[in-house]
Amino acid sequence: MDKRKLSEKERLEYRKKAKLVFRERADYFASSMGLSFNRIAIREQRTRWGSCSSKKNLNFNWKLLLAPPQVLDYVVVHELCHLKQMNHSKAFWTEVEAVLPDYKERKRWLRENGAGLMNI
Repeated sequence: MDKRKLSEKERLEYRKKAKLVFRERADYFASSMGLSFNRIAIREQRTRWGSCSSKKNLNFNWKLLLAPPQVLDYVVVHELCHLKQMNHSKAFWTEVEAVLPDYKERKRWLRENGAGLMNI
């Protein structure tokens, strides 16, 4: 992805696509993890890739569509694991690792490249 800013039309198209992609990935992983959630909201946060509320609502930043698919999946799994552990304890990371044994590589990619995506 080049460093240009997206037009409002492009942003809206990405948000529309994000609704479908995040729903599909969250449904897939929630099913395999034996979890359920309420709703998914697509946002454009400046500092967050995703969040999970105590009401079992999931929020995702549409800009994750610009990351590799395995990174998007990492964020989805990360937020779903918060349905079991509403913290970042050892137990939480054990849940993430059970689903994505290579989560540390995916997390590292996001840490190293995420700022560039946030600035699009």
